[in-house]
Amino acid sequence: MGLTGADAPAGAGADALGEHAGTVAAPLPAHRDAWEEQVLDDPDLLGDIAFAIGGPFHLMYPPRVVENIRGFQRVFTDSGVTGAVYYGKKANKSACVARACATADAGIDVSSTGELGAALGQGVRGADLMVTGPEKSEELHWLAARHGCLIAVDSLGELNRLAALDIPVRVLLRVLPAASASRFGMPADELDQAVAAAAGFPSVSLHGFSFHLSGYDPVPRAELAVRLLDRIRDARAQGHPATTLSIGGGFGVDYVPAEYWSAFREQASRRWFHSGKTFESYYPYFFPAPGPAMLTAILEHGDLARQLRETETTLAVEPGRALLDRAGSTVFRIQGHKTRHEHGQPYRVLTVDGSSLSLSEQWFDSEYLPDPVLWPAGPGKPTPTVVGAATCLESDMLSWRRIPLPRAGETGDLLIYPNTAGYQMDSNESPFHELPIPPKVVLSPAPGGRYRWALERS
Repeated sequence: MGLTGADAPAGAGADALGEHAGTVAAPLPAHRDAWEEQVLDDPDLLGDIAFAIGGPFHLMYPPRVVENIRGFQRVFTDSGVTGAVYYGKKANKSACVARACATADAGIDVSSTGELGAALGQGVRGADLMVTGPEKSEELHWLAARHGCLIAVDSLGELNRLAALDIPVRVLLRVLPAASASRFGMPADELDQAVAAAAGFPSVSLHGFSFHLSGYDPVPRAELAVRLLDRIRDARAQGHPATTLSIGGGFGVDYVPAEYWSAFREQASRRWFHSGKTFESYYPYFFPAPGPAMLTAILEHGDLARQLRETETTLAVEPGRALLDRAGSTVFRIQGHKTRHEHGQPYRVLTVDGSSLSLSEQWFDSEYLPDPVLWPAGPGKPTPTVVGAATCLESDMLSWRRIPLPRAGETGDLLIYPNTAGYQMDSNESPFHELPIPPKVVLSPAPGGRYRWALERS
């Protein structure tokens, strides 16, 4: 459910902030699922976990991953298209996500022997793994071939190295889109050579093509897919099975309601940010057609679904972030606070017991914008607040903007950053300052409408 209108955090509006209006960021409350609401409403659960862990931690809720996978699968079923969902494992390394993929009959996109072994260890079969990445190592090639994985080949040289293994292997050829400056994939002439070369390798079975596009526009994906169906037909004419076309990932996630995102974008000012910090760009935290809806738009454009059905081609997708939507949050404890002034107005500076390495957007020179939730809830005066880390780096800020928290955060309170499972949690984790890397805590539904929790052990 989304927090909109009357459900917005108390004190979020400019009127409630009074003298601070113009120096405090517009609120960006995140959409919440029922499980998140229940966790926040529980008077003990978060506090008990924080006491047991003794530091920051990540909450994971795997049933939501299963639900997200089912959403993509329903789109394929409804459109009559044979589809395959591969979770982009780099988005979150948690074992419970891989187990959720096995539960929901989804595959996993892996790019290292570690990721491959971790996926197998959670019950995902080798035949359901796609191996991607540039110029993969000999060890990864060997292991992937032994387990019958589908391998996305990035170059002619890689194709030759795979053939030299003399192990039966299924491959896709990765396409370099026209006019792209990417270092990945093969241009048209190299693809022609690779298709011809594969016909001469008895151990290589060419199952189709793959591509990845940046951005979140469904139209270029659909149009390139339509063009590549001609390559599928040509490859079949040369004797290859050519059954699969992968369009990669990049499926958007909707983090915050439209009206809040619009207000933020229209009013954003460096006056909102600690030290006048500015950022060049932000992730589109409002997304009108996220995840499965974006897949629907791709299939509908240019009548792609019909052409896939007519050619009996399987469409593969590799979502990462979209399969993790609302599947986890990151929790920090407030270690202390102080007051600072900018533009003649006071605001609170909180220091939490972790670093922005566990909120990775900051390390891509951007700001993670969904507002954190202060726990426990309670009465108080709306308080403009920025959030800093426990390190000695001036730049190590979790939230540069002055967030309109509903009350002043105090030492011992918790700050819960919502919807962080997709890339935020661990893509840049590091024991900098010898601070512990936040563990993952897995929630499971329990009798009586409550939740059990367990520490995930790697």
